[in-house]
Amino acid sequence: MSKVIKRYRVFLVVLVLLGIVFLVDRELGRLAFQNAGYTIKEMLLIIPPIFVLLGLLDVWIPRETMVRFMGEGSGAKGVLLAFLLGSAAAGPLYGAFPVASVFMRKGVKFSNILVFLGAWSTTKIPMFLFELESLGPRFALTRLAINIPGILIIAWTLAALVPKNTIDDIYRKNLEMNNN
Repeated sequence: MSKVIKRYRVFLVVLVLLGIVFLVDRELGRLAFQNAGYTIKEMLLIIPPIFVLLGLLDVWIPRETMVRFMGEGSGAKGVLLAFLLGSAAAGPLYGAFPVASVFMRKGVKFSNILVFLGAWSTTKIPMFLFELESLGPRFALTRLAINIPGILIIAWTLAALVPKNTIDDIYRKNLEMNNN
């Protein structure tokens, strides 16, 4: 029982705080519970399909294939694939992290994972199409022209600045977390 409490202590603390807010200001508390409910519902609709796709990715695509296309020696091909996968993704950014975790287990290069996360967060195709229609081609193309080099610069800079042993620790901890 104490293991469960320890594992969910942050959730329990937030739940108690929401209860206190509700007791102090019923309208604000109702609004907070409503927003929390909306977020939980959104997560329940988005996360299961992502995990199904991850399961299929894990089973259908051998590690050797991922290493060849996105691993250490993949070069521009790996960067382009990371961009395409991130840009084609649908859903909020928190959906990208389980995908990144599977990429780590499959041997994807650290900088390609960073490119993937950057693309997921800023260059999604549906968002680009919306901007094209709503804000015009000049805005959409300018933003894309700034974001793409920005993602590459950030990914390569982080990969260069983070020591190799730290990156190895990140991969090892990811593997340990997924084996438990």
